[in-house]
Amino acid sequence: MTTTDTDAEAKALDAADPLRGFRDRFVGAESSLVYFDGNSLGRPPRASVDRLAAFVTDAWGGRLIRGWDESWMDLPFAIGDEIGRTAIGAASGQTVIGDSTTVLLYKLIRAAFDAQHAADPERVEIVVDRDNFPTDRYLVDGIARERGGSVRWIDVDLTAGVTAEALEAAVGPRTAVVVLSHVAYRSGFLADAPALTRIAHDAGALILWDLCHSAGSVPVEADAWEFDLAVGCTYKYLNGGPGSPAFAYVATRHQRALAQPIQGWMGSADVFAMGPDYRPADGMRRFLSGTPPIVGMLAMQDTLAMIADAGIDAIRVKSIALTEFAVRVADAELTPLGVSVASPRDSAWRGGHVTLSHPAMREVTARLWSGDVIPDYRDPGGLRIGLSPLSTSFGETLAGLRSVRDAVAALAR
Repeated sequence: MTTTDTDAEAKALDAADPLRGFRDRFVGAESSLVYFDGNSLGRPPRASVDRLAAFVTDAWGGRLIRGWDESWMDLPFAIGDEIGRTAIGAASGQTVIGDSTTVLLYKLIRAAFDAQHAADPERVEIVVDRDNFPTDRYLVDGIARERGGSVRWIDVDLTAGVTAEALEAAVGPRTAVVVLSHVAYRSGFLADAPALTRIAHDAGALILWDLCHSAGSVPVEADAWEFDLAVGCTYKYLNGGPGSPAFAYVATRHQRALAQPIQGWMGSADVFAMGPDYRPADGMRRFLSGTPPIVGMLAMQDTLAMIADAGIDAIRVKSIALTEFAVRVADAELTPLGVSVASPRDSAWRGGHVTLSHPAMREVTARLWSGDVIPDYRDPGGLRIGLSPLSTSFGETLAGLRSVRDAVAALAR
């Protein structure tokens, strides 16, 4: 593939892209900066500029504390249901906006472990892979020690992820909970969620899915695939902003049986009774703890509206096209420099990002950042190309990859 051919392909792909108009709805997309880190922090939607300003002057400034009664108390559930509808395939009443990803993971893993162990004292193991996101692994380790359990570790290929065969070998009559990521944070490996869920259930275990790198980019069918639990962040493909609160999914069949461990006033049956004893609320309210972070929930509504408009299936089609294009360019222009693709090559097993491997990638990333090309770095030697389908163009992808090529070449001299 010649340089001219690649340039022409990028232009043709952008011209034919049915989602190209969405790019203009994001702040900064018109600049020359190349943003390859939408899988860590998404660009802000333009609509959120007005939404946030109006909230300060009208809802907060004008209504003041009346806002709680008028809408804010219901906002975690209304936005949660919208995430369920547009991004994770969940019927209403099963998804809520709550705390940080870490806190929600702790609540649900701990609740699932306690319920399983109470029903069968032999179930004392939490299964997790060694390449899961650090927070997930650290939490599993801590919960196991806290509750007198143990961890069953799955070793995986760092360029791939957990397979059905690996999970089948790890689960059994001692398994309480399985914790897996739908899209691996390092390699972008897309797990076979329906198959892995069935394997966990066949072993009598509950399964929690981390959807941080898939919600808003990869189709998820939490209900149809019979998920038990799921947690996902909102600042990546849902563009909620830095530190925006995470969401929790608990299948209706489990809600009454699970006792979340952080008993705060917002999760009680009568929030304003201020009674002497804690009684958990029905439904998803029982998984809340403290006062909902209302300001942090505002911006994600604009991206959820775009996802509903575009359709998650169309978003996935573009995501595949972007990552396939990135792999083709990498093969043609980076492989001769010793760079390898450390992500699955089959798009059926790849999420929304591509990892490029080379010993100099830490230095390459620093050089690129100074020149307004923004990927991120993950050990060992991995530069991640995060391609957000609604805000990333093929031309931007090509420009960024050529900057990667030039930086690798410069450091090799």
